Amino acid sequence: MYDEEDAPGPLVIDPQGRRKVRLRDVSVRLATLVVIGVLAVGAVGGGVGWYLTRTADETPLFTPEATLSQVEPGVTREPGSVSDIADAVLPTVVSIEVRVGQGGATGSGVVIDGENGYIVTNNHVVSGADGVEGAEIRAVFSDGSGSAARIVGRDPASDLAVIKVEKPGLVTATLGRSDGIVVGDPVVAVGSPLGLAGTVTSGIVSALERPVRLSGAGTDTNAVISAVQTDAPINPGNSGGALVDASGALVGINTAIASTGAGGSIGLGFAIPIDTVKRISEQLISTGSAVHATLGVNARSVTDGTRDGALVVNVEPGGAAAQAGIREEDIIIAVDDTPVGSSEELAVAVDARQPGEDVVLEVVRGGSSRTVQATLGAA
Repeated sequence: MYDEEDAPGPLVIDPQGRRKVRLRDVSVRLATLVVIGVLAVGAVGGGVGWYLTRTADETPLFTPEATLSQVEPGVTREPGSVSDIADAVLPTVVSIEVRVGQGGATGSGVVIDGENGYIVTNNHVVSGADGVEGAEIRAVFSDGSGSAARIVGRDPASDLAVIKVEKPGLVTATLGRSDGIVVGDPVVAVGSPLGLAGTVTSGIVSALERPVRLSGAGTDTNAVISAVQTDAPINPGNSGGALVDASGALVGINTAIASTGAGGSIGLGFAIPIDTVKRISEQLISTGSAVHATLGVNARSVTDGTRDGALVVNVEPGGAAAQAGIREEDIIIAVDDTPVGSSEELAVAVDARQPGEDVVLEVVRGGSSRTVQATLGAA
């Protein structure tokens, strides 16, 4: 007698009671079918692979006079785009190569008078070659041509210089205005960082009227500028190059960067404002030198915890400050109602004025403040 409990697998009872089917039998049959199916697919796949391989072996590897199809991409370069600005500005920017003995350096410059061949750059780019026998300065233009250059004039107090080339038909940069830009405006820097001519970078105006002290080994530059700050990447070799606005107008001459010990751009670049560039360049072209207003003091930055200022360390005998009664240890905290929080801010405030101009200085002496009037001298 057949005992269901001893059966090798459970039974499935047909609802009509007509037949019994073991699940194990079903699973075995199904597994068999699956295996057969897999083997069949494998056989077909292997056959197809063999056929394709054989066919590929018979196909030529080379097609003489092969031509790949091309389509014209729909590129849109709107007015004011970086590419549009670069196209207009690149012909006005030059690379400057300086050779002194066995050494050399590179920088950048901007054509400010193409008819007469005048190019503005930084003083620290060309100062090492001034008056040195055998020294050479060469300007290389965007078309790859070059020309020897001579120093027209240098101004260590603004870190600007003008050189001249004898090459007709130069493209002149369009000069903007310092009051035509605001923080957040897009700007483009063009120059030759690390000797890579015609390099274009972009960013924004990060700050205006930023007091920055300029100096460096191997140059007589000793300046404090009211800089245009930008995050457009600027690196060594950009010095003297162009900072332009969205219309392509020159708004500054790139001159310095703040960097970590490793050097290179960290998004803190500084340019001399175009109004200063224009004023100093005109003087250099006219006379070979530039004149600045001076107060006749040496100062350093101080703070008493509540107010910042410029501590007078030395007073020049017979200078504007001495005549106004300024003494050593005085702290200057304002010029014509403009707050002065550091020695750099004092230098910028004085340099923004003309020799012979009267200014009112607010001075802290012995814990109390007073005002004095000074007539600025010339330097």
